Amino acid sequence: MISRRDFLQAAMATSALYGASGFGNWARLSAQQALSQDQLLQFDTFGNVSLIHMTDIHAQLKPIYFREPSINLGVGENKGAVPHITGADFRKAYGIEDGSASAYALTHNDFTALAQTYGRMGGLDRIATVIKAIRADRPDAILLDGGDTWHGSYGCYHTQGQDVVNAMSLLKPDAMTFHWEFTLGTDRVLELIGEMGFPALGQNIFDKEWDEPAEDFEPYTWFERGGAKIAVLGQAFPYMPIANPGWMFSEYSFGIREERCQEMVDEARAAGADLVVLLSHNGFDVDKKMAAQVQGIDVILSGHTHDALPEPVLVGETIIVATGSNGKFVSRVDLDVQDGRMMGFRHKLIPIFSDVIEPDAEMAAQIDADRAPYAEALAEEIGTADGLLYRRGNFNGTWDDLICDALLQEREADIALSPGVRWGPSILPGQPITREDIWNVTSMSYPNAYRTEFTGEFLAVVLEDVADNLFHPDPYFQQGGDMVRTGGIGFQIDITKPQGSRITDLTLLKNGEKIDPAKSYVVAGWASVNEGTEGPPIWDVVENYIRRKGTVEVTPNTSVKVVGA
Repeated sequence: MISRRDFLQAAMATSALYGASGFGNWARLSAQQALSQDQLLQFDTFGNVSLIHMTDIHAQLKPIYFREPSINLGVGENKGAVPHITGADFRKAYGIEDGSASAYALTHNDFTALAQTYGRMGGLDRIATVIKAIRADRPDAILLDGGDTWHGSYGCYHTQGQDVVNAMSLLKPDAMTFHWEFTLGTDRVLELIGEMGFPALGQNIFDKEWDEPAEDFEPYTWFERGGAKIAVLGQAFPYMPIANPGWMFSEYSFGIREERCQEMVDEARAAGADLVVLLSHNGFDVDKKMAAQVQGIDVILSGHTHDALPEPVLVGETIIVATGSNGKFVSRVDLDVQDGRMMGFRHKLIPIFSDVIEPDAEMAAQIDADRAPYAEALAEEIGTADGLLYRRGNFNGTWDDLICDALLQEREADIALSPGVRWGPSILPGQPITREDIWNVTSMSYPNAYRTEFTGEFLAVVLEDVADNLFHPDPYFQQGGDMVRTGGIGFQIDITKPQGSRITDLTLLKNGEKIDPAKSYVVAGWASVNEGTEGPPIWDVVENYIRRKGTVEVTPNTSVKVVGA
């Protein structure tokens, strides 16, 4: 008798061979440069339950350019496994032709040239068109928002998330979980949750004082679709007080809470759940471990690490779906749920090519109305770049190189530090840099650009700590984003070493001298989690620098040497 895992593996193989996921279809069409809206949305409706997943929008309501990473290293058991392959290796793994729209959407090579051919991606008005089309085909489809939605733009900052909530209210999600939303502060988060009209999920969000589940967030919610009873659990970002300022949401504690997750799954199953879905903001590697540890989850909709995968990944009897970021993709998953079991699925990662998909008029009008008070400020051109500006990747991207240069010069520092966040659209060479573009890579509620002194010893400790958050072999200890971006220094990092011995050869670039552990250096940075941090907002620092330069030179950064990869 075939096991359920063998059955799902067979389904995965069939998907890869015959295009049951839908990816094979649009990959082939994109190779022919023959994309149309109907082709992108084509789907062979399957089973009795449909899920729609979007995540990590980061308040990008308009179409954007977004370059995928050239470096996305896995460690331990995840070394060389998806999503930790990029470029040609990624294209080979999924049968993507060089130069195709699929290559443009999913990998980094030839990004500038391909962007000229295939244009911007995303835009919530285009996403609205896609979701309406799916609902027309499957009216009871469940739309789930994986979080990092109310954060990351000029409009979102100035309206405290209201512009995004207004737009999302037209999409009518069925449930949501959270991460950066909490940096709006507890009062504002609860106010916006009160407006949503759908469940705010987080089985791992606890009242900090009483160490019990927070009343404002449901651990899971129920749906009945196609004769099946479905439980959707929420998993908020586990490491909020580590990666973000805990004083902004001091009422709550987080954590992975694996044991409680198992309890909630068991509780849902005991109450008759035929299908259990985890709407997660853990990050992909954490989700893989959780899928192996927590029994009874059928589907994990993964968020946080911004990975876009054309096919689900199977762990045990759980499929993990990764839908990317910045509005570039929407995932549709159709499931055959019978007698309390997921018997099969079809999946499609739908690319939101903004020049191909017709904008939804209602959504476009709402977005434009909310942007109108800021239109002049958003559109003001500050300067240009002579090369591609991008952020995404384990180490320095050119956007953060620019930010570090601005910190070094505008704050008169020896060393600059910029957080290894993954959000922020790209800018093509020669494209004007507007105020909106600057805010898209700097907008947050704790933006102050500090200027302080570090000893060389303390600087090394900081770099080691961040490196361990990224390269600890146990995913449950990977508590941050990518590696902190640096300016003014060079170093070598061996990702195979344990904490405390990864960083060597720390050098001050302006004179080539080794960093002296006992000596103090002037350090400028931003996004400190410490309350009361003083300094101008980072967007002003960067705007002043770009305005003064006019055209910003973008040169390859060779100051960080990576070994052990």
